[in-house]
Amino acid sequence: MVALVGEVTGDLLAGLTRTPNVAVARPPASAASEQAADAARRPGWEAGTQAMREAARLRSMYVIVPADPLAEVAASWQHMWDPAAGSPGAADFESSAADALAAWQQKRFELPDYYLVIAPPQGAAAGPDLYLGPLRAVRPRRVAVGGLADGGLAAGGLADRPALSASVLDALRSLEHGPWWPPLDELLAAARGFYAGGLAETQRLAR
Repeated sequence: MVALVGEVTGDLLAGLTRTPNVAVARPPASAASEQAADAARRPGWEAGTQAMREAARLRSMYVIVPADPLAEVAASWQHMWDPAAGSPGAADFESSAADALAAWQQKRFELPDYYLVIAPPQGAAAGPDLYLGPLRAVRPRRVAVGGLADGGLAAGGLADRPALSASVLDALRSLEHGPWWPPLDELLAAARGFYAGGLAETQRLAR
Protein backbone atom coordinates (compact mmCIF):
# COMPACT_ATOMS: atom_id res chain seq x y z
CA MET A 1 0.00 0.00 0.00
CA VAL A 2 1.54 3.27 -1.16
CA ALA A 3 0.24 6.67 -0.06
CA LEU A 4 0.66 9.18 -2.87
CA VAL A 5 1.15 12.71 -1.54
CA GLY A 6 1.86 16.09 -3.07
CA GLU A 7 0.20 17.49 -6.20
CA VAL A 8 -1.87 14.44 -7.11
CA THR A 9 -4.27 15.01 -10.01
CA GLY A 10 -7.03 12.88 -11.48
CA ASP A 11 -5.06 12.67 -14.73
CA LEU A 12 -2.09 11.21 -12.90
CA LEU A 13 -4.22 8.61 -11.13
CA ALA A 14 -5.94 7.69 -14.39
CA GLY A 15 -2.55 7.24 -16.03
CA LEU A 16 -1.34 4.99 -13.23
CA THR A 17 -4.38 2.74 -13.35
CA ARG A 18 -3.72 1.96 -17.01
CA THR A 19 -0.91 -0.25 -15.75
CA PRO A 20 -2.34 -3.74 -15.02
CA ASN A 21 -0.60 -4.23 -11.66
CA VAL A 22 -1.57 -0.82 -10.21
CA ALA A 23 -4.86 -0.07 -8.43
CA VAL A 24 -6.08 3.16 -6.82
CA ALA A 25 -8.15 3.22 -3.62
CA ARG A 26 -10.23 6.23 -2.65
CA PRO A 27 -12.66 6.81 0.21
CA PRO A 28 -16.19 5.53 -0.57
CA ALA A 29 -18.24 8.01 -2.59
CA SER A 30 -20.74 8.38 0.25
CA ALA A 31 -17.94 9.20 2.68
CA ALA A 32 -16.51 11.77 0.28
CA SER A 33 -19.83 13.61 0.02
CA GLU A 34 -20.27 13.52 3.79
CA GLN A 35 -16.76 14.89 4.24
CA ALA A 36 -17.57 17.88 2.05
CA ALA A 37 -20.66 18.57 4.14
CA ASP A 38 -19.12 18.38 7.59
CA ALA A 39 -15.35 18.70 7.03
CA ALA A 40 -15.04 21.03 10.01
CA ARG A 41 -16.28 18.30 12.35
CA ARG A 42 -14.33 15.37 10.93
CA PRO A 43 -10.89 14.48 12.28
CA GLY A 44 -8.03 15.06 9.88
CA TRP A 45 -6.97 11.43 9.84
CA GLU A 46 -10.36 10.01 8.82
CA ALA A 47 -10.35 10.46 5.03
CA GLY A 48 -6.97 8.76 4.72
CA THR A 49 -8.10 5.98 7.01
CA GLN A 50 -11.20 5.31 4.91
CA ALA A 51 -9.13 5.20 1.73
CA MET A 52 -6.70 2.76 3.32
CA ARG A 53 -9.60 0.50 4.31
CA GLU A 54 -10.67 0.46 0.68
CA ALA A 55 -7.09 -0.31 -0.31
CA ALA A 56 -7.01 -3.35 1.97
CA ARG A 57 -9.81 -4.89 -0.13
CA LEU A 58 -7.88 -4.61 -3.39
CA ARG A 59 -5.59 -7.28 -4.78
CA SER A 60 -2.83 -5.73 -6.84
CA MET A 61 0.95 -5.56 -6.73
CA TYR A 62 0.77 -1.79 -6.09
CA VAL A 63 -2.23 -0.23 -4.38
CA ILE A 64 -2.09 3.57 -4.55
CA VAL A 65 -3.88 5.60 -1.88
CA PRO A 66 -4.17 9.32 -2.79
CA ALA A 67 -4.88 10.16 0.85
CA ASP A 68 -3.02 9.88 4.14
CA PRO A 69 -4.10 9.71 7.79
CA LEU A 70 -1.20 12.06 8.55
CA ALA A 71 -2.17 14.66 5.94
CA GLU A 72 -3.35 17.19 8.52
CA VAL A 73 -0.25 16.56 10.64
CA ALA A 74 1.93 17.15 7.57
CA ALA A 75 0.12 20.38 6.69
CA SER A 76 0.37 21.75 10.22
CA TRP A 77 4.06 20.77 10.45
CA GLN A 78 4.75 22.70 7.27
CA HIS A 79 2.74 25.65 8.59
CA MET A 80 4.76 25.56 11.82
CA TRP A 81 7.89 26.46 9.84
CA ASP A 82 6.25 29.42 8.13
CA PRO A 83 7.78 32.55 9.69
CA ALA A 84 4.47 34.37 9.31
CA ALA A 85 2.59 31.68 11.26
CA GLY A 86 4.11 32.43 14.66
CA SER A 87 3.29 30.35 17.72
CA PRO A 88 -0.18 29.22 16.48
CA GLY A 89 1.64 27.11 13.91
CA ALA A 90 3.22 24.98 16.63
CA ALA A 91 -0.09 24.80 18.49
CA ASP A 92 -1.87 23.56 15.36
CA PHE A 93 0.78 20.89 14.86
CA GLU A 94 0.46 19.65 18.43
CA SER A 95 -3.33 19.53 18.14
CA SER A 96 -3.35 17.55 14.90
CA ALA A 97 -0.54 15.30 16.16
CA ALA A 98 -2.48 14.53 19.35
CA ASP A 99 -5.62 13.67 17.36
CA ALA A 100 -3.72 11.37 15.00
CA LEU A 101 -1.83 9.69 17.83
CA ALA A 102 -5.02 9.01 19.79
CA ALA A 103 -6.63 7.43 16.72
CA TRP A 104 -3.50 5.36 16.03
CA GLN A 105 -3.39 4.15 19.63
CA GLN A 106 -7.02 3.11 19.29
CA LYS A 107 -5.95 1.11 16.21
CA ARG A 108 -8.11 3.23 13.91
CA PHE A 109 -5.32 3.26 11.31
CA GLU A 110 -1.80 2.11 10.51
CA LEU A 111 0.71 3.89 8.33
CA PRO A 112 0.98 2.83 4.68
CA ASP A 113 3.83 0.61 3.57
CA TYR A 114 5.40 3.52 1.69
CA TYR A 115 4.96 7.20 0.98
CA LEU A 116 5.55 8.34 -2.58
CA VAL A 117 5.93 12.11 -2.81
CA ILE A 118 5.17 13.88 -6.09
CA ALA A 119 8.05 16.28 -6.62
CA PRO A 120 7.19 19.96 -7.08
CA PRO A 121 7.39 21.40 -10.61
CA GLN A 122 10.85 22.30 -11.89
CA GLY A 123 11.85 25.70 -10.56
CA ALA A 124 9.14 25.75 -7.88
CA ALA A 125 10.14 26.46 -4.30
CA ALA A 126 10.20 23.36 -2.11
CA GLY A 127 9.14 24.22 1.42
CA PRO A 128 9.43 22.12 4.58
CA ASP A 129 7.91 18.70 4.03
CA LEU A 130 7.08 16.17 6.75
CA TYR A 131 7.53 13.25 4.40
CA LEU A 132 10.84 14.26 2.82
CA GLY A 133 12.07 15.62 6.15
CA PRO A 134 11.60 13.72 9.42
CA LEU A 135 9.80 10.67 8.00
CA ARG A 136 12.44 10.08 5.35
CA ALA A 137 15.20 10.70 7.87
CA VAL A 138 13.78 8.02 10.18
CA ARG A 139 12.93 5.46 7.46
CA PRO A 140 14.69 6.40 4.19
CA ARG A 141 13.47 3.28 2.38
CA ARG A 142 9.84 3.98 3.25
CA VAL A 143 9.69 7.39 1.52
CA ALA A 144 10.36 7.80 -2.20
CA VAL A 145 10.03 10.63 -4.72
CA GLY A 146 8.37 10.47 -8.12
CA GLY A 147 7.76 12.96 -10.92
CA LEU A 148 11.21 14.53 -10.86
CA ALA A 149 12.19 17.12 -13.46
CA ASP A 150 13.89 14.59 -15.68
CA GLY A 151 10.73 12.49 -15.50
CA GLY A 152 8.46 15.04 -17.10
CA LEU A 153 7.64 17.95 -14.79
CA ALA A 154 8.11 21.34 -16.38
CA ALA A 155 8.51 24.82 -14.99
CA GLY A 156 5.31 26.56 -14.03
CA GLY A 157 3.59 23.34 -13.00
CA LEU A 158 2.95 22.01 -16.51
CA ALA A 159 3.71 18.38 -17.07
CA ASP A 160 3.99 15.82 -19.82
CA ARG A 161 1.31 13.57 -18.35
CA PRO A 162 2.54 10.24 -19.77
CA ALA A 163 6.09 11.07 -18.66
CA LEU A 164 4.88 12.00 -15.17
CA SER A 165 2.98 8.73 -14.84
CA ALA A 166 6.04 6.85 -16.10
CA SER A 167 8.24 8.56 -13.53
CA VAL A 168 5.87 7.63 -10.72
CA LEU A 169 5.70 4.04 -11.96
CA ASP A 170 9.50 3.89 -12.03
CA ALA A 171 9.54 5.10 -8.43
CA LEU A 172 7.03 2.40 -7.47
CA ARG A 173 9.14 -0.31 -9.05
CA SER A 174 12.26 0.93 -7.27
CA LEU A 175 10.77 0.77 -3.76
CA GLU A 176 13.05 -1.17 -1.43
CA HIS A 177 12.33 -3.31 1.57
CA GLY A 178 13.41 -1.89 4.90
CA PRO A 179 12.53 -1.75 8.59
CA TRP A 180 8.89 -1.02 9.38
CA TRP A 181 7.83 2.32 10.81
CA PRO A 182 8.58 2.97 14.47
CA PRO A 183 5.59 3.74 16.72
CA LEU A 184 3.77 6.89 15.73
CA ASP A 185 4.68 8.70 18.93
CA GLU A 186 8.35 8.22 18.04
CA LEU A 187 7.77 9.59 14.54
CA LEU A 188 6.02 12.65 15.94
CA ALA A 189 8.88 13.18 18.39
CA ALA A 190 11.31 13.01 15.46
CA ALA A 191 9.24 15.63 13.64
CA ARG A 192 9.37 17.95 16.66
CA GLY A 193 13.15 17.69 16.81
CA PHE A 194 13.81 17.89 13.07
CA TYR A 195 15.52 21.01 11.76
CA ALA A 196 13.69 22.08 8.61
CA GLY A 197 16.79 23.90 7.36
CA GLY A 198 18.20 20.49 6.53
CA LEU A 199 15.46 19.84 4.02
CA ALA A 200 17.41 21.32 1.12
CA GLU A 201 19.99 18.58 1.50
CA THR A 202 17.23 16.00 1.84
CA GLN A 203 15.65 17.20 -1.39
CA ARG A 204 18.99 16.86 -3.20
CA LEU A 205 19.41 13.32 -1.89
CA ALA A 206 15.92 12.48 -3.08
CA ARG A 207 16.91 13.41 -6.60
